[in-house]
Amino acid sequence: MLTILEAAGWPSWLLVVCSVISLAIILERTWALRLTVVAPKDLLARVVQEYETRGVNRDVLGKLSQSSLLGRIFAAGLNNANATREIMKESIEESGRAVLVELERFLTTLGTIASIAPLLGLFGTVVGMILIFRTQGPSGGSPAELAHGISVALYNTAFGLIVAVPSMIFYRHFRARVDLLVVEMEQQAIKLVEIVHGDRNR
Repeated sequence: MLTILEAAGWPSWLLVVCSVISLAIILERTWALRLTVVAPKDLLARVVQEYETRGVNRDVLGKLSQSSLLGRIFAAGLNNANATREIMKESIEESGRAVLVELERFLTTLGTIASIAPLLGLFGTVVGMILIFRTQGPSGGSPAELAHGISVALYNTAFGLIVAVPSMIFYRHFRARVDLLVVEMEQQAIKLVEIVHGDRNR
């Protein structure tokens, strides 16, 4: 691998840095966007049972807000359970906006890497072409230097695509995942408001 990077020249190290960042984001978001972490399926039933049994207190709200992102939204709503429906919804929406920022963490960076990786590959290609033309003179050029310029140009083009394609695939996947989680949390939050205000049975 080191031999390939040496053949690709110094522009390839920019792509190596991008690939490391991209891989770290992919692993982190894969772990963070699990359904059991964001919105456990049985959380609403447990919250409603706890609310009907013990009511609302700081201990319950504290544990709930620490349990998951959906739990944070539920805690914000239950903190205003004795207020009007509109106030309860507003508190849930405010918490939901903060949760959305948490869900989308690092996705902008991943999308940026997917966009700039081909450009960095193109930059490496241009550098390789410059090396090729620089070696050419009236009497020709060194075959070794010519081969080095070609390898820099081709390797960087390939590396740019290798980094960009998986980054874009996972970026799109995570965006779709976030959208699904947001819809799920919105539905659960609406159910909680309706149950608390007596408009819906469990």
